[in-house]
Amino acid sequence: MANQPFSFTLDGRDIGKTMINRVRLGLGVSGLAALIIGALITFWPTDSAEVLALLLGIYWIVAGVGYFLVGILTKGLDGWSRVLDILMAIIFVIGGIVVVSSPISSVVTLALVLGIMLGVLWLFEGILAIVQSGDVPSRGWAIFFGIVSILAGLCVMFAPIWSAAALFWIAGIGLMVLGIVQIVRAFLFGRGN
Repeated sequence: MANQPFSFTLDGRDIGKTMINRVRLGLGVSGLAALIIGALITFWPTDSAEVLALLLGIYWIVAGVGYFLVGILTKGLDGWSRVLDILMAIIFVIGGIVVVSSPISSVVTLALVLGIMLGVLWLFEGILAIVQSGDVPSRGWAIFFGIVSILAGLCVMFAPIWSAAALFWIAGIGLMVLGIVQIVRAFLFGRGN
């Protein structure tokens, strides 16, 4: 392990008991957080989306104030940098105010835009796969992929809100599963030392 400076594995045999407990705590806390957030998203998706939108709106307002202060107070900035910082501040604050004033409408708008964009991307990806199917050894699979991608793209384009809601729900379930796995890892890490 010492000869591999960029190794990303963590083995309980290579660290002491105190560090094992810290790793367990980190795994457990992150797993519990993922489990809770996943459950909130899965069982209360509308409320969760609204809270996330509110948090994003608040962040944008705070970031806008930060950019404004940088643009006004930083010494040594040239005129264009100040203008760009202040312009960025205005955009952030306006966006934040819009989201905070109507978080559910912001979520619906974002879901609509992302759903349509995803649908268009899948549609074009399917067309591209079919057009290029003559250049690949597995032509049948390329055509099959292209047809599935086109159908998925059309479904998402014609029902972008439902598609975004389904993806949000799947993300919630995924977070719950990852949280449970992380909690199990917390209990098992460093056993046998």
